[in-house]
Amino acid sequence: MIKCDINRIEDKIKTFSTFGDDKNGGITRYALSKEDELARTYFKTRMESIGAEVVFDDYANMYAILKGSDSLHKKIVMASHCDSVLNGGNYDGILGVICAMEVLETIKKENIPHKHDVVAMIWTNEEGSLYPPAIMVSGMLCKKYLPENIASNYDEDKMFSSKDILTNKTTFKEALDKFKYKGEYKNRLNPHDYLAMFEAHIEQGPILETSGNDIGVVRCVLGMVNYSIIVEGQANHAGTTPMKYRKDALLTLSKILVELHNKIDELKIDDLVYTNGQICVKPNVHTVIPSYAEIMIDVRHIDHVVLKRVADIINSFDGLKLDGCLVKTKLNWSRDTTYFDPRLVNFVKSSADELGYKNQFINSGAGHDAQFASYMLPTTMIFAPSKNGRSHCDEEYTSLDHCHKLATTLLHAVLKTDKDF
Repeated sequence: MIKCDINRIEDKIKTFSTFGDDKNGGITRYALSKEDELARTYFKTRMESIGAEVVFDDYANMYAILKGSDSLHKKIVMASHCDSVLNGGNYDGILGVICAMEVLETIKKENIPHKHDVVAMIWTNEEGSLYPPAIMVSGMLCKKYLPENIASNYDEDKMFSSKDILTNKTTFKEALDKFKYKGEYKNRLNPHDYLAMFEAHIEQGPILETSGNDIGVVRCVLGMVNYSIIVEGQANHAGTTPMKYRKDALLTLSKILVELHNKIDELKIDDLVYTNGQICVKPNVHTVIPSYAEIMIDVRHIDHVVLKRVADIINSFDGLKLDGCLVKTKLNWSRDTTYFDPRLVNFVKSSADELGYKNQFINSGAGHDAQFASYMLPTTMIFAPSKNGRSHCDEEYTSLDHCHKLATTLLHAVLKTDKDF
Protein backbone atom coordinates (compact mmCIF):
# COMPACT_ATOMS: atom_id res chain seq x y z
CA MET A 1 0.00 0.00 0.00
CA ILE A 2 1.15 3.54 -0.74
CA LYS A 3 2.42 5.41 2.29
CA CYS A 4 3.13 9.05 2.97
CA ASP A 5 6.71 10.34 2.98
CA ILE A 6 8.18 10.42 6.48
CA ASN A 7 10.91 12.87 5.46
CA ARG A 8 8.42 15.37 4.08
CA ILE A 9 6.43 15.12 7.31
CA GLU A 10 9.53 15.78 9.40
CA ASP A 11 10.42 18.76 7.24
CA LYS A 12 6.97 20.29 7.73
CA ILE A 13 7.04 19.71 11.50
CA LYS A 14 10.42 21.42 11.78
CA THR A 15 9.43 24.34 9.56
CA PHE A 16 6.13 25.07 11.30
CA SER A 17 7.93 24.94 14.66
CA THR A 18 9.86 28.09 13.68
CA PHE A 19 6.69 30.19 13.44
CA GLY A 20 6.27 31.29 17.06
CA ASP A 21 9.18 29.35 18.56
CA ASP A 22 9.16 30.02 22.33
CA LYS A 23 12.78 28.78 22.72
CA ASN A 24 11.65 26.11 25.22
CA GLY A 25 10.64 23.39 22.77
CA GLY A 26 7.18 24.71 21.98
CA ILE A 27 5.41 27.63 20.33
CA THR A 28 3.15 30.57 20.96
CA ARG A 29 1.20 31.19 17.77
CA TYR A 30 -1.97 33.17 18.42
CA ALA A 31 -4.70 33.37 15.78
CA LEU A 32 -4.33 36.29 13.35
CA SER A 33 -0.84 37.10 14.69
CA LYS A 34 2.29 37.65 12.62
CA GLU A 35 3.35 34.10 13.48
CA ASP A 36 0.02 32.79 12.26
CA GLU A 37 0.47 34.70 9.01
CA LEU A 38 3.94 33.19 8.50
CA ALA A 39 2.62 29.67 9.06
CA ARG A 40 -0.20 30.21 6.59
CA THR A 41 2.14 31.70 3.98
CA TYR A 42 4.25 28.56 4.21
CA PHE A 43 1.09 26.46 3.83
CA LYS A 44 0.03 28.45 0.78
CA THR A 45 3.45 28.35 -0.89
CA ARG A 46 3.91 24.63 -0.36
CA MET A 47 0.42 23.73 -1.54
CA GLU A 48 0.64 25.91 -4.64
CA SER A 49 3.94 24.23 -5.49
CA ILE A 50 2.08 20.96 -6.14
CA GLY A 51 -0.61 22.67 -8.21
CA ALA A 52 -3.28 23.10 -5.54
CA GLU A 53 -5.50 26.17 -5.72
CA VAL A 54 -5.49 28.07 -2.40
CA VAL A 55 -8.48 30.23 -1.47
CA PHE A 56 -9.62 31.96 1.73
CA ASP A 57 -13.04 32.71 3.18
CA ASP A 58 -14.28 35.75 5.09
CA TYR A 59 -13.23 34.21 8.43
CA ALA A 60 -9.69 33.69 7.05
CA ASN A 61 -10.11 29.92 6.89
CA MET A 62 -7.76 28.61 4.17
CA TYR A 63 -8.45 25.89 1.61
CA ALA A 64 -5.84 24.18 -0.60
CA ILE A 65 -7.79 22.39 -3.34
CA LEU A 66 -6.30 19.55 -5.37
CA LYS A 67 -8.66 19.00 -8.29
CA GLY A 68 -10.22 15.61 -8.92
CA SER A 69 -11.21 14.04 -12.24
CA ASP A 70 -14.92 14.91 -11.98
CA SER A 71 -15.91 18.48 -11.09
CA LEU A 72 -19.50 17.38 -10.45
CA HIS A 73 -18.48 15.52 -7.30
CA LYS A 74 -18.39 17.25 -3.91
CA LYS A 75 -15.07 17.94 -2.20
CA ILE A 76 -13.45 15.89 0.56
CA VAL A 77 -11.80 18.12 3.17
CA MET A 78 -9.16 17.45 5.82
CA ALA A 79 -9.18 20.28 8.33
CA SER A 80 -7.35 21.40 11.46
CA HIS A 81 -5.90 24.58 12.97
CA CYS A 82 -2.46 26.16 13.21
CA ASP A 83 -2.97 28.55 16.15
CA SER A 84 -1.75 27.56 19.61
CA VAL A 85 -2.16 28.35 23.27
CA LEU A 86 0.49 30.33 25.12
CA ASN A 87 3.62 28.14 25.29
CA GLY A 88 1.86 25.30 23.51
CA GLY A 89 3.37 22.40 21.62
CA ASN A 90 4.34 21.65 18.02
CA TYR A 91 1.65 19.01 17.39
CA ASP A 92 -1.74 20.14 18.72
CA GLY A 93 -3.76 21.33 15.73
CA ILE A 94 -0.85 21.84 13.38
CA LEU A 95 -0.19 18.10 12.99
CA GLY A 96 -3.64 17.80 11.42
CA VAL A 97 -2.70 20.52 8.94
CA ILE A 98 0.61 18.78 8.24
CA CYS A 99 -1.13 15.44 7.64
CA ALA A 100 -3.65 17.08 5.29
CA MET A 101 -0.81 18.72 3.35
CA GLU A 102 1.02 15.41 3.21
CA VAL A 103 -2.05 13.62 1.82
CA LEU A 104 -2.25 16.16 -1.02
CA GLU A 105 1.50 15.90 -1.66
CA THR A 106 1.35 12.10 -1.71
CA ILE A 107 -1.62 12.04 -4.07
CA LYS A 108 0.23 14.41 -6.38
CA LYS A 109 3.67 12.77 -6.21
CA GLU A 110 2.30 9.24 -6.59
CA ASN A 111 -0.22 10.31 -9.24
CA ILE A 112 -3.09 8.66 -7.36
CA PRO A 113 -6.36 8.95 -9.27
CA HIS A 114 -9.31 10.53 -7.42
CA LYS A 115 -12.75 11.69 -8.56
CA HIS A 116 -13.37 14.28 -5.86
CA ASP A 117 -11.42 17.45 -5.20
CA VAL A 118 -9.34 16.82 -2.07
CA VAL A 119 -8.85 19.80 0.22
CA ALA A 120 -6.44 20.67 3.04
CA MET A 121 -8.02 23.29 5.29
CA ILE A 122 -6.85 25.57 8.12
CA TRP A 123 -9.48 26.74 10.61
CA THR A 124 -9.04 30.17 12.18
CA ASN A 125 -8.94 30.66 15.97
CA GLU A 126 -9.63 27.17 17.24
CA GLU A 127 -7.83 27.74 20.52
CA GLY A 128 -9.37 31.12 21.35
CA SER A 129 -6.19 31.89 23.29
CA LEU A 130 -5.96 35.55 22.30
CA TYR A 131 -9.57 36.08 21.26
CA PRO A 132 -11.92 33.89 23.34
CA PRO A 133 -13.81 31.61 23.13
CA ALA A 134 -12.28 28.41 21.80
CA ILE A 135 -13.62 26.87 18.57
CA MET A 136 -14.86 30.36 17.68
CA VAL A 137 -14.83 30.36 13.89
CA SER A 138 -16.17 26.85 13.38
CA GLY A 139 -18.93 27.82 15.83
CA MET A 140 -19.84 30.85 13.73
CA LEU A 141 -19.52 29.06 10.37
CA CYS A 142 -21.64 26.09 11.48
CA LYS A 143 -24.02 28.12 13.67
CA LYS A 144 -27.23 27.51 11.74
CA TYR A 145 -26.69 23.73 11.94
CA LEU A 146 -25.93 23.60 15.68
CA PRO A 147 -28.38 22.86 18.51
CA GLU A 148 -29.79 26.10 19.89
CA ASN A 149 -28.10 25.75 23.29
CA ILE A 150 -24.72 25.73 21.50
CA ALA A 151 -25.53 28.06 18.60
CA SER A 152 -26.59 30.84 20.96
CA ASN A 153 -23.00 31.08 22.20
CA TYR A 154 -21.63 31.85 18.72
CA ASP A 155 -23.52 34.95 17.64
CA GLU A 156 -21.29 36.71 15.11
CA ASP A 157 -21.61 40.18 16.64
CA LYS A 158 -20.60 38.82 20.02
CA MET A 159 -17.65 36.87 18.60
CA PHE A 160 -16.46 39.81 16.51
CA SER A 161 -16.42 42.02 19.61
CA SER A 162 -14.17 39.63 21.56
CA LYS A 163 -11.12 41.61 22.72
CA ASP A 164 -7.58 40.32 22.89
CA ILE A 165 -6.65 39.20 26.39
CA LEU A 166 -3.23 40.90 26.33
CA THR A 167 -4.27 44.54 25.88
CA ASN A 168 -8.08 44.38 25.96
CA LYS A 169 -8.06 46.80 23.02
CA THR A 170 -8.14 45.04 19.65
CA THR A 171 -11.29 43.12 18.74
CA PHE A 172 -11.34 39.90 16.77
CA LYS A 173 -13.10 41.69 13.90
CA GLU A 174 -10.48 44.45 13.80
CA ALA A 175 -7.69 41.87 13.65
CA LEU A 176 -9.56 39.82 11.04
CA ASP A 177 -10.17 42.83 8.80
CA LYS A 178 -6.43 43.56 8.77
CA PHE A 179 -5.33 39.95 8.29
CA LYS A 180 -3.60 39.09 5.04
CA TYR A 181 -5.67 35.98 4.39
CA LYS A 182 -9.19 37.24 4.93
CA GLY A 183 -11.17 36.26 1.81
CA GLU A 184 -14.70 35.85 0.53
CA TYR A 185 -17.90 34.37 1.95
CA LYS A 186 -18.39 32.21 -1.16
CA ASN A 187 -15.31 30.13 -0.24
CA ARG A 188 -16.71 28.93 3.11
CA LEU A 189 -16.95 25.24 3.94
CA ASN A 190 -20.56 24.20 3.29
CA PRO A 191 -22.64 21.03 2.78
CA HIS A 192 -23.53 21.90 -0.81
CA ASP A 193 -19.92 21.80 -2.04
CA TYR A 194 -18.38 19.37 0.46
CA LEU A 195 -19.01 15.65 0.87
CA ALA A 196 -17.16 14.83 4.08
CA MET A 197 -14.55 16.07 6.55
CA PHE A 198 -11.66 14.43 8.41
CA GLU A 199 -9.62 15.91 11.24
CA ALA A 200 -6.32 14.29 12.21
CA HIS A 201 -5.11 15.20 15.70
CA ILE A 202 -2.97 14.16 18.61
CA GLU A 203 -4.88 12.40 21.38
CA GLN A 204 -3.86 14.90 24.11
CA GLY A 205 -4.19 12.11 26.65
CA PRO A 206 -2.50 8.85 27.75
CA ILE A 207 -4.86 6.15 26.46
CA LEU A 208 -3.21 5.21 23.14
CA GLU A 209 0.33 5.25 24.53
CA THR A 210 -0.68 3.20 27.58
CA SER A 211 -2.44 0.67 25.34
CA GLY A 212 0.50 0.45 22.94
CA ASN A 213 -1.61 1.46 19.94
CA ASP A 214 -0.64 3.59 16.94
CA ILE A 215 -4.00 4.99 15.86
CA GLY A 216 -7.13 6.11 17.66
CA VAL A 217 -10.33 5.58 15.68
CA VAL A 218 -12.48 8.35 17.12
CA ARG A 219 -16.17 7.66 17.53
CA CYS A 220 -17.38 10.79 19.32
CA VAL A 221 -16.65 13.95 21.29
CA LEU A 222 -17.88 13.57 24.84
CA GLY A 223 -20.84 15.50 26.16
CA MET A 224 -20.19 18.01 28.91
CA VAL A 225 -21.74 20.43 31.37
CA ASN A 226 -20.09 23.46 32.93
CA TYR A 227 -21.46 25.05 36.09
CA SER A 228 -20.52 27.90 38.40
CA ILE A 229 -20.90 27.42 42.13
CA ILE A 230 -21.20 30.82 43.78
CA VAL A 231 -21.00 31.70 47.47
CA GLU A 232 -22.08 35.13 48.72
CA GLY A 233 -20.76 36.21 52.10
CA GLN A 234 -19.85 39.50 53.75
CA ALA A 235 -16.67 41.54 53.32
CA ASN A 236 -15.06 42.79 56.50
CA HIS A 237 -11.70 43.74 57.97
CA ALA A 238 -9.32 40.82 58.32
CA GLY A 239 -7.76 42.11 61.54
CA THR A 240 -10.77 43.32 63.50
CA THR A 241 -13.50 40.75 62.83
CA PRO A 242 -13.58 37.80 65.28
CA MET A 243 -13.74 34.41 63.62
CA LYS A 244 -17.18 33.55 65.00
CA TYR A 245 -18.73 36.64 63.36
CA ARG A 246 -17.34 36.06 59.90
CA LYS A 247 -19.24 35.20 56.71
CA ASP A 248 -16.23 34.03 54.71
CA ALA A 249 -17.32 33.11 51.19
CA LEU A 250 -14.06 31.40 50.26
CA LEU A 251 -13.94 29.24 53.38
CA THR A 252 -17.55 28.20 52.82
CA LEU A 253 -16.82 27.40 49.17
CA SER A 254 -13.90 25.17 50.21
CA LYS A 255 -16.24 23.12 52.42
CA ILE A 256 -18.74 22.77 49.58
CA LEU A 257 -16.00 21.74 47.16
CA VAL A 258 -14.89 18.85 49.38
CA GLU A 259 -18.48 17.66 49.84
CA LEU A 260 -19.16 18.01 46.09
CA HIS A 261 -16.16 15.82 45.20
CA ASN A 262 -17.16 13.22 47.75
CA LYS A 263 -20.70 13.02 46.40
CA ILE A 264 -19.56 12.73 42.77
CA ASP A 265 -16.96 10.10 43.66
CA GLU A 266 -19.68 8.07 45.40
CA LEU A 267 -21.23 7.52 41.95
CA LYS A 268 -18.22 5.28 41.19
CA ILE A 269 -18.23 5.98 37.44
CA ASP A 270 -14.67 5.27 36.24
CA ASP A 271 -14.78 7.10 32.89
CA LEU A 272 -16.39 10.23 34.33
CA VAL A 273 -14.04 13.21 34.50
CA TYR A 274 -14.65 16.53 36.24
CA THR A 275 -12.44 19.52 36.93
CA ASN A 276 -12.45 22.67 39.05
CA GLY A 277 -10.02 24.77 37.05
CA GLN A 278 -11.14 28.36 37.51
CA ILE A 279 -11.87 30.33 40.66
CA CYS A 280 -12.81 33.96 41.33
CA VAL A 281 -12.63 35.65 44.74
CA LYS A 282 -13.78 39.18 45.58
CA PRO A 283 -12.55 41.63 46.62
CA ASN A 284 -9.34 39.57 46.40
CA VAL A 285 -7.48 41.73 48.92
CA HIS A 286 -5.33 40.06 51.57
CA THR A 287 -6.66 42.26 54.38
CA VAL A 288 -10.35 41.71 53.54
CA ILE A 289 -12.57 38.72 54.28
CA PRO A 290 -13.89 37.43 50.93
CA SER A 291 -17.47 38.48 50.25
CA TYR A 292 -17.76 36.46 47.05
CA ALA A 293 -16.26 33.20 45.80
CA GLU A 294 -17.04 31.39 42.57
CA ILE A 295 -15.61 28.18 41.18
CA MET A 296 -16.35 26.46 37.90
CA ILE A 297 -16.80 22.74 37.44
CA ASP A 298 -16.35 21.08 34.04
CA VAL A 299 -17.91 17.60 33.76
CA ARG A 300 -17.53 15.23 30.78
CA HIS A 301 -19.00 11.84 29.93
CA ILE A 302 -20.47 10.00 26.95
CA ASP A 303 -23.84 9.33 28.62
CA HIS A 304 -26.25 12.24 29.14
CA VAL A 305 -27.85 10.32 32.01
CA VAL A 306 -24.55 10.39 33.89
CA LEU A 307 -24.16 14.11 33.19
CA LYS A 308 -27.67 14.65 34.54
CA ARG A 309 -26.83 12.79 37.75
CA VAL A 310 -23.78 14.99 38.31
CA ALA A 311 -25.78 18.12 37.49
CA ASP A 312 -28.35 17.08 40.08
CA ILE A 313 -25.59 16.82 42.68
CA ILE A 314 -24.28 20.27 41.76
CA ASN A 315 -27.74 21.81 41.88
CA SER A 316 -28.46 20.24 45.26
CA PHE A 317 -26.29 23.02 46.71
CA ASP A 318 -28.38 25.77 45.13
CA GLY A 319 -30.05 27.94 47.79
CA LEU A 320 -28.09 26.37 50.63
CA LYS A 321 -27.28 28.66 53.57
CA LEU A 322 -24.05 27.72 55.32
CA ASP A 323 -21.95 29.64 57.84
CA GLY A 324 -23.99 32.76 57.17
CA CYS A 325 -23.35 32.54 53.41
CA LEU A 326 -25.74 31.89 50.51
CA VAL A 327 -24.86 29.30 47.84
CA LYS A 328 -26.04 29.54 44.24
CA THR A 329 -25.41 27.39 41.15
CA LYS A 330 -25.53 28.49 37.52
CA LEU A 331 -25.31 26.49 34.28
CA ASN A 332 -22.77 28.11 31.95
CA TRP A 333 -22.51 25.59 29.14
CA SER A 334 -23.69 22.19 28.04
CA ARG A 335 -23.40 19.97 25.00
CA ASP A 336 -24.55 16.49 24.12
CA THR A 337 -22.11 13.82 22.99
CA THR A 338 -21.34 14.38 19.30
CA TYR A 339 -21.12 11.09 17.39
CA PHE A 340 -19.13 10.97 14.17
CA ASP A 341 -20.33 9.50 10.88
CA PRO A 342 -20.15 5.68 11.18
CA ARG A 343 -19.20 5.21 7.52
CA LEU A 344 -16.18 7.48 7.88
CA VAL A 345 -15.27 5.88 11.20
CA ASN A 346 -15.29 2.52 9.41
CA PHE A 347 -13.03 3.87 6.64
CA VAL A 348 -10.51 4.95 9.28
CA LYS A 349 -10.71 1.61 11.08
CA SER A 350 -10.36 -0.49 7.93
CA SER A 351 -7.48 1.69 6.67
CA ALA A 352 -5.54 1.27 9.91
CA ASP A 353 -6.23 -2.49 9.89
CA GLU A 354 -5.08 -2.91 6.28
CA LEU A 355 -1.93 -0.91 6.94
CA GLY A 356 -1.14 -3.17 9.91
CA TYR A 357 -1.25 -0.31 12.42
CA LYS A 358 -2.34 -1.21 15.94
CA ASN A 359 -5.50 0.72 16.66
CA GLN A 360 -8.48 1.07 18.94
CA PHE A 361 -11.77 2.88 19.14
CA ILE A 362 -11.52 5.97 21.31
CA ASN A 363 -13.62 8.96 22.37
CA SER A 364 -12.43 12.56 22.44
CA GLY A 365 -12.67 14.31 25.78
CA ALA A 366 -11.50 17.60 24.26
CA GLY A 367 -13.53 19.80 21.95
CA HIS A 368 -12.49 20.23 18.30
CA ASP A 369 -13.68 22.04 15.17
CA ALA A 370 -14.80 18.63 13.89
CA GLN A 371 -17.54 18.40 16.51
CA PHE A 372 -19.25 21.52 15.11
CA ALA A 373 -18.59 20.56 11.49
CA SER A 374 -20.24 17.19 12.13
CA TYR A 375 -23.63 18.92 12.48
CA MET A 376 -23.16 20.30 8.94
CA LEU A 377 -21.66 17.36 7.00
CA PRO A 378 -20.35 13.82 7.62
CA THR A 379 -17.23 14.11 9.74
CA THR A 380 -14.80 12.07 11.80
CA MET A 381 -11.41 12.31 13.53
CA ILE A 382 -8.23 10.22 13.77
CA PHE A 383 -5.85 10.31 16.75
CA ALA A 384 -2.13 9.65 17.16
CA PRO A 385 -0.57 9.01 20.60
CA SER A 386 0.70 11.83 22.80
CA LYS A 387 3.87 11.05 24.75
CA ASN A 388 3.03 10.88 28.46
CA GLY A 389 -0.41 12.22 27.55
CA ARG A 390 0.96 15.77 27.49
CA SER A 391 -0.54 18.61 25.47
CA HIS A 392 -0.87 22.41 25.54
CA CYS A 393 2.69 22.63 26.87
CA ASP A 394 6.28 22.80 25.60
CA GLU A 395 6.73 19.07 26.32
CA GLU A 396 3.94 18.04 23.93
CA TYR A 397 5.35 15.35 21.61
CA THR A 398 4.25 12.70 19.13
CA SER A 399 6.92 10.50 17.57
CA LEU A 400 7.71 10.90 13.88
CA ASP A 401 6.70 7.27 13.34
CA HIS A 402 3.26 7.94 14.80
CA CYS A 403 2.92 11.15 12.77
CA HIS A 404 3.71 9.11 9.65
CA LYS A 405 1.13 6.46 10.54
CA LEU A 406 -1.47 9.14 11.24
CA ALA A 407 -0.93 10.78 7.85
CA THR A 408 -0.94 7.45 6.02
CA THR A 409 -4.14 6.31 7.73
CA LEU A 410 -5.73 9.63 6.78
CA LEU A 411 -4.60 9.17 3.16
CA HIS A 412 -6.25 5.78 2.81
CA ALA A 413 -9.42 6.82 4.64
CA VAL A 414 -9.76 9.73 2.20
CA LEU A 415 -9.17 7.44 -0.79
CA LYS A 416 -11.83 5.03 0.51
CA THR A 417 -14.21 7.96 0.83
CA ASP A 418 -13.39 9.05 -2.72
CA LYS A 419 -14.19 5.58 -4.00
CA ASP A 420 -17.05 4.29 -1.86
CA PHE A 421 -18.82 7.05 0.09
